[in-house]
Amino acid sequence: MAKRVLMCPPTYFDVRERKNPYMRLPIDRVRAQQQWDKLRRALEESGVKVEIIAPVKDLEDMVFAANQVFIGYSEKIGKFIVPSEMRHLIRQKEVPFYVEWFRNKGYKIIALDLRGEYLEGQGDLLWHPDHSKIWAGYGFRSTRGGVEKFAAAMKELGFQVTLLQLVDDHCYHLDTCLCPLNNEAALIYPGAYSADALAAVRQGWKRVHELGREEALQFMGNGIVANGRYITPRLTSNLSTILAREGLEPVVVDTSEFEKSGGSVFCMKSVIE
Repeated sequence: MAKRVLMCPPTYFDVRERKNPYMRLPIDRVRAQQQWDKLRRALEESGVKVEIIAPVKDLEDMVFAANQVFIGYSEKIGKFIVPSEMRHLIRQKEVPFYVEWFRNKGYKIIALDLRGEYLEGQGDLLWHPDHSKIWAGYGFRSTRGGVEKFAAAMKELGFQVTLLQLVDDHCYHLDTCLCPLNNEAALIYPGAYSADALAAVRQGWKRVHELGREEALQFMGNGIVANGRYITPRLTSNLSTILAREGLEPVVVDTSEFEKSGGSVFCMKSVIE
């Protein structure tokens, strides 16, 4: 589904503070760069245009380009972004650089009053593939209050937002446990959700395919759908069967260095269109 994405090179990527259960040292910078390059090539070979934002020294997580803003288009206001309020202070410092990048591209900035609340961009806010509605996770990074403020702003633009409570700290962002495959099918890890959230997900898709917890913890639900391909860090027989049913070709890209910081392929790009 991705046609154009924004990526940030891992020049300053590192693990400096524990932000999630995955985080560990050491980071191999050379290997991280090689993995990032392979992901970029995989996207380009899948017909996706990759744009680049310059990395900033001392912002070690800036490579995870999905989190700093939410991106959309509305007939009322045109293309827009909603800046994030990141839970961790060091990550808050990334947001202005992304906002400025999009401002220079002509995007309208919808700045929410998020004081006391958190909202973490495309990590927790996922468009349905037809852009008719938005799925919004909360519980670990984004707060319910932050997501509710976001939902109110989106309602004014005509978009419905479905709130999903996350309950497994290994699935601290929605993009670790929900991957829309097409308008009718989604890939999920059911153990990540509260009972009400899981019911909402099942109601929202005609076909819901399930990953096991071990598959989810290996970031297989953190994939990228691009022009008939599914870019993933690993492949199991279960995931292979699911992808075959949905007519998607698997493309495996190693992201082991970035997984030491709790992220994989989806985390490393921001979908522009």
